Amino acid sequence: MAQSLELGLDTFGDVTRGSDRNPETTAQVIRDLVDQAVLADAVGLDFFGVGEHHRADFAVSAPEVVLAAIAARTRRIRLGSAVTVLSSDDPIRVFQRFATLDALSNGRAEVILGRGSFTESFPLFGFALDRYETLFDDKLDLFSALISRDRIDWQGHTRPPLAGQEVFPKIENGRLKTWIGVGGSPESVVRAARYDLPMMLAIIGGDPARFRSYVDLYARAFAQLEQAVQPIGVHSPGHVGESDETAREEFWPDYKAMHDRIGAGRGWPPLARAAFDQEIARGSLYVGSPETVAKKIATTARTLGLARFDLKYSAGPLPHDRLMSCIGLYGEKVAPMVRDMLA
Repeated sequence: MAQSLELGLDTFGDVTRGSDRNPETTAQVIRDLVDQAVLADAVGLDFFGVGEHHRADFAVSAPEVVLAAIAARTRRIRLGSAVTVLSSDDPIRVFQRFATLDALSNGRAEVILGRGSFTESFPLFGFALDRYETLFDDKLDLFSALISRDRIDWQGHTRPPLAGQEVFPKIENGRLKTWIGVGGSPESVVRAARYDLPMMLAIIGGDPARFRSYVDLYARAFAQLEQAVQPIGVHSPGHVGESDETAREEFWPDYKAMHDRIGAGRGWPPLARAAFDQEIARGSLYVGSPETVAKKIATTARTLGLARFDLKYSAGPLPHDRLMSCIGLYGEKVAPMVRDMLA
């Protein structure tokens, strides 16, 4: 873990505010996002992930298209989703789109598959929410077959069976790197192990150490299967500033705006400043100077035995220039510090 920790960035394409303090158009947000990824590549980061959403406050509904544009302007950084909502998509089409991205990027594509904490895609694409679990289980089973075999013989519950079917394009070298996004259920942990897939933990609140039980469960599941444990990653929100105070003051208003907007639909109370500060001090907000953020990432990496840490750097209307500054500091200062701390 110490020598191999990868450091990445995730974004949902949050609709930012412009210099006039009005929301940017979704088109401009997408163009800015590509520039952010280009900077992430330039400062030596390992991964750039783009989330899929279907609502007004997030600009990206087709991550693979955005990632293809990024692939054309970058050379080294790995590119993937954060996450792909497999439950409301077609596994074959998902595989084809990421296989195409893999070709365009010379083998740099990854996919993180999830059930989706936002459910707007289900009615949009005609899927019933009461089949939430069944859809994901069935489609993950098919996707697992797609990444493992050249010809597919498969039968499930949500689509007609496949017999000796080939799917194109083929992955040029090896197989498509596929993670399972896990939000907080033991069943999801065991599922990832059963399919022999890496696990990406979405830790968006509370002490990261509380997820150690999931890491241990993951290891036990692999031991029972008599297989080597796959890598573990963490996705958590944060912001890097020149100092602790600067980072907090830059991040607080826009993070609160995002939290309260989403929370209004989920029954959360408005975010208080004391709770925000507590989450930075003892929870899963990685906000502060480069040294503060680096120390916190290193602690989480040691505690959970991570192979990768992805900072979710976008936060509601937080503007493009602040996102670019955060990316620069994360790549040029935080990443080297973390690697030194873990060496």
